[in-house]
Amino acid sequence: MTTRHAALVFTGAFTGLFAGLPTAAAAQTEPVTLEQAVAKLAALQAQLEAVQAEVAALRAQAAAKDAAPAQQQAAATPAPPAPAADPVKVSWKGAPEVSSGGWSFKPRGRLQLDAARVSRPAGIADDGLGFSNEPRRAYLGVQGTMPGGFGYRVDVDFVPASPEFQEAYIDYTRGRTTLTVGQHNGFQGLEELTSDVNTSFLERAAFTDAFGFERRLGISAQYRGKAVLLQGGVFTDNIADLSDDANDSYGVDGRIVFSPKTGGAQLHAGASAHYRDAGSTGGGTRYRQRPQVHTTDVRFLATPALPVTAETSYGLELAAIAGPFHAAAEAHWLNVSVAGAPNPTFFGGYIEGGWMLTGESRGYKDGAFDRIKVGRPVPDGGIGAFALSLRYDYLDLGDAGIVGGRQQGYLAALIWKPTDYVLFALNGGRLVFDDAAIAGTGGDRDYSATIVGVRSQIDF
Repeated sequence: MTTRHAALVFTGAFTGLFAGLPTAAAAQTEPVTLEQAVAKLAALQAQLEAVQAEVAALRAQAAAKDAAPAQQQAAATPAPPAPAADPVKVSWKGAPEVSSGGWSFKPRGRLQLDAARVSRPAGIADDGLGFSNEPRRAYLGVQGTMPGGFGYRVDVDFVPASPEFQEAYIDYTRGRTTLTVGQHNGFQGLEELTSDVNTSFLERAAFTDAFGFERRLGISAQYRGKAVLLQGGVFTDNIADLSDDANDSYGVDGRIVFSPKTGGAQLHAGASAHYRDAGSTGGGTRYRQRPQVHTTDVRFLATPALPVTAETSYGLELAAIAGPFHAAAEAHWLNVSVAGAPNPTFFGGYIEGGWMLTGESRGYKDGAFDRIKVGRPVPDGGIGAFALSLRYDYLDLGDAGIVGGRQQGYLAALIWKPTDYVLFALNGGRLVFDDAAIAGTGGDRDYSATIVGVRSQIDF
């Protein structure tokens, strides 16, 4: 409403108001009754209300007219886009991995079904010999990352009578350095740190079990250089053993690996050192080993129970991968501190050579052998990957008056992988024992046994 229009409206209202009032002259000559005054005031009030309504209508029209250009401009200007939510991504890394905003989650697991036969040396009638079979491992777990460089992993093995934690840790990575807290492997050597889904034989070298290598609860650090790997940690004991209040053992592990690539070949040289204070748990310790298959509980090699106070050990590693060929060797010395007796030193090692018959190369990553990537998977019309390996395995558990036996193993393994995550394996070999823990005919402790084992495996 314009100023001139408003002035006319208010002028008319006031004119009407004053027009209805009696003039002074009329008041002198023409008296006004009370009823007439009241009627005049009511008429004036009605006129004022009508004017107010007209003013309100004019104001509304003016406001609408002023707002129209702004509304047109707002309609012509697109609204700013809403902030985009961090997308959820699903990728395939052996299993579906879901990631978003620095978080990731991936299920993991493995199933290994084994069957084996161990021949009976003359005079030994143990039910664990002959044919046997078992689910070797049945893992389920999860792993992933969290914002800020943190990660996690939990694996549970359901094969024992009571499920047991295998891996259960949180880690933090910054650049080339990773800190890990929780249950995880120490740094014992090449084959022990190679995942059991990627080993060339059904079981690792004899010394790895005989010397008690296992995952333990602790804190460790790793530095991954271009060709150098440094690892070290402090550990207590396996989670499954910590329910015992008397458990007070601790240990320290250190390992260094030099792994250059030269001429298309991957080389590996490593050394490790280990110390473990047995605390209150060392009494009654036995060092023993199965005959290269896990389906039997028979131990041809075993020391008597020893009052162990501490263990100190050293290991050396060599390996090479050149195209379809690989070679590996390890040696490990374990010195045992025995209360009130001489301290024995036990020794174990192996030397191995292998050939990928279908042309692939054995995988390698972070100081350990890794997954074999199948060149021509069966689902794509190929024949999968075939690998042949030969090994000489040695373990001596006799020293300083302790007789635990000596084993020489001559082993062969054939692996078929139809896909990256499915494996079938056949192992066979001859084990030669001296001073075995189990006596045969006439007390004979020098004899041999033949083993054959098979495995069906999936993992993700």
